[in-house]
Amino acid sequence: MNDRSASVKAQSILDSLVRTSKVPGIQYLVLDSHHTVFESSGGWADIANEHPMNAATTLMAYSMSKTITAAAVLQLVQAEKVRLDETIDHYIDWHPYGPGITIRHLLSHTSGIPNPIPLAWIHSRADHDGFDERAELAEVLRKHLKLAFQPGAKFKYSNIGYWLLGPIVERVTGEPFTTFVRKQILSPLDIATQELDYGIPGATHAKGYLEKFSLMNVIKRFVIASKWIGHYEDGWLQIHDHFLNGPAFGGLVGTARGFGKFLQDQLRPHSKIFDDPTRELFYAPQQTTSGVTIPMSLGWHIKTLSGRPCFYKEGGGGGFHCMMRLYPESGMSSLVMTNATVFDVRGLMDVIDPLFEKRVKRTK
Repeated sequence: MNDRSASVKAQSILDSLVRTSKVPGIQYLVLDSHHTVFESSGGWADIANEHPMNAATTLMAYSMSKTITAAAVLQLVQAEKVRLDETIDHYIDWHPYGPGITIRHLLSHTSGIPNPIPLAWIHSRADHDGFDERAELAEVLRKHLKLAFQPGAKFKYSNIGYWLLGPIVERVTGEPFTTFVRKQILSPLDIATQELDYGIPGATHAKGYLEKFSLMNVIKRFVIASKWIGHYEDGWLQIHDHFLNGPAFGGLVGTARGFGKFLQDQLRPHSKIFDDPTRELFYAPQQTTSGVTIPMSLGWHIKTLSGRPCFYKEGGGGGFHCMMRLYPESGMSSLVMTNATVFDVRGLMDVIDPLFEKRVKRTK
């Protein structure tokens, strides 16, 4: 498939998703280390008011934020201010999980810390300035005191584990977690606040929606308070704007272009935010204490697609769903961001990404 036919086919797929109401709005981006290979934005950022989705529209990233959190922690490892195999008691002494959990365990989701459904861990714009994150985290810890397994024994996802990394960064640096990320990750990569940040902008932010005919819509009132649920707009249930209670586990808001600058930095021969050994550590597959290799690095999930390695991070919550991927063998990265809660981002990328991967590899 030549360059033009790949773009035409990809655009046709994306246009069809919007036209058939599979998704309200979507951003899709393919990059190599220095160039935009393909970019598309379509559909609605705001259905009722007919505001189109464009490249400058911001969306909630949710757990895609975790990879940026991991990058911030590894910068502190590089600076020898944090040690991966030091227990977290060295940095915070108020958690309930005992002495065996290390920084590595938190980053690789092998801590044994439980993972309750986090959809209720949100607060409003009006409450944001005076929000007490530490009190909210303490309440969550109080309700989930026991480890699911011994630290290091197995791989199991934990939002609480990544939430704890925020206070650890703050303890080590002496500044707010979000300030550290802006200074040490976003600013060096020339990512503007309107492209990626921990705040919700006004006119450029998309509304989030929940699919009317979905299991999540059926059970929504069991997992999210009614005050967050808006009205139907052309068959899509609007979810009101909100902040996550812990920025480290899911607080970033931004555009595909904003995340794209981070991905391009990771594709280049040398990163602006890491030295070479630290970046290599960022992608190294991790193991359990029994020596079993898990599908996780210190910040990325890992899988194989048609025999090629892929590093990825997905994010989803009330009103939005997204994913970013890195293909190291071909030197390509891709992102999709949508304002639909349960849209199949993984399935879409499995179809469209291969259209461009050979092209990028050929032109490296």
